[in-house]
Amino acid sequence: MKSYIMSIDQGTTSSRAIIFDEDLNIVTITQQEIENYFPHPGWVEMDANKIWSSVKDVCLQALEKSGLKNTDIKAIGITNQRETTIVWNKKTGLPVYNALVWQSRQTAALCEDVSRKGYGDMIQEKTGLTIDPYFSASKIRWILDHTENGQVSAANGELMFGTVDSWLVYKLTNGEKHITDVSNASRTMLMDIDALQWDDDLLEIWNIPRNMLPEIVDSSQVYGYTDLLGCKTPIAAVIGDQQSALFGQTCFDAGQCKNTYGTGCFLLFNTGNNRINSNSGLVSTVGWKIGNDVKYVLEGSVFVAGAAIQWLRDGLKIITTAAESEKLATNVPDSNGVYVVPAFTGLGAPYWNKNAKGAIFGLTRGTTNEHLVRATLESLAYQTFDVIEALINDTGMRLKSLQVDGGACRNNYLMQFQSDILQTKIVRPVNFETTALGACMMAGLAIGMFSSFDELRAKYHVDREFEPEMSIMEQGKLVHGWKKAVKATIEF
Repeated sequence: MKSYIMSIDQGTTSSRAIIFDEDLNIVTITQQEIENYFPHPGWVEMDANKIWSSVKDVCLQALEKSGLKNTDIKAIGITNQRETTIVWNKKTGLPVYNALVWQSRQTAALCEDVSRKGYGDMIQEKTGLTIDPYFSASKIRWILDHTENGQVSAANGELMFGTVDSWLVYKLTNGEKHITDVSNASRTMLMDIDALQWDDDLLEIWNIPRNMLPEIVDSSQVYGYTDLLGCKTPIAAVIGDQQSALFGQTCFDAGQCKNTYGTGCFLLFNTGNNRINSNSGLVSTVGWKIGNDVKYVLEGSVFVAGAAIQWLRDGLKIITTAAESEKLATNVPDSNGVYVVPAFTGLGAPYWNKNAKGAIFGLTRGTTNEHLVRATLESLAYQTFDVIEALINDTGMRLKSLQVDGGACRNNYLMQFQSDILQTKIVRPVNFETTALGACMMAGLAIGMFSSFDELRAKYHVDREFEPEMSIMEQGKLVHGWKKAVKATIEF
């Protein structure tokens, strides 16, 4: 009798449920898109109740679609968009405000105020993070400030905070469990990443009552049970989406690196049991904790990647599907000198410029839709180059290869261009769903379905490798143009 694990992959634009068998093959995938709200320029919000209802729907649909019995699902693993912040009423279980999405910049003034007070170095030392609206602390503060009697209610123990993982576990267990794992907690800017505990100094800086916060737990263990599927199913893994993708890529050891091309672009480098502090604009964060083993990572976060392709489709309407971008890009021999800097929500690593706006350079009367599409795709590769350059500066290590995943890595043109710009081999797995796969692996380890990392490595298979084809001279010329475009964007 085969055993199966259901992974919940809750993201910025959709919720998905993926059922894996014990050989890590996908049995079925269900997906439901979720609306984002943009009340003001730079603000991004979601309805937390719709996040939960979409997760319920996809889980039940996946079970039905698979034809399996509910008891065949031996565990549920959760992976989630990180930093996105939800505050809800303990008594009613209802959110007091929309979820503030990780991309949202509405807390920029709060972050600038904390920076002006000189807390930057202390916060970076304790959390590994740079003060930025990206992380959860300022979002909690903003919600409390924009909720009637928010601070008083929080101090009285009436409000609960959670990132999306906490919210889902709370709802799945009918309010019994209020937890978050170390990978998600490390993105709040409230946890000391050496002690792996909430930090009183950080809570004081942001004036956040400790009693709002969830319990910090390991990434792989049985936390509780849900009756969502009609039986008692253990919830056995919780891990932030980017750390989950690193794990799903079997980057278990120090020196291994992956890049996820999703809504944003997220490059994670495993630094082993020791944190490495960045001097180049990256952040140091927790990868995962299994038992007594804690892995740290250096991370570079690009805010807009796949979202730029969505902009071509939904904003400019020059493509009808994301897949169409590859065909248009290859219809022209180059981007004709066009550079797109998609700083729609500021610039992330290594620049951390929250006020930057998107820009297009090099337009002429000869510029076509094809050039614009190609330049937009290339912007993903250039932004990744910037992060890798920072990583090399911090570690002194040159990458032998880069493992990739996420929707945009299906684009062969982008992957080849990425290899050319990095002058590094790109490795794409057979299973692109490495984010959900990581949560599946974690859950399987927790319940004993998988016995070791070696067993998991043996189940990982490569689809295609991309080797550099561009000359160093041409690569240098293109990167120089990109650097000029970013500089002009920042100075505008």
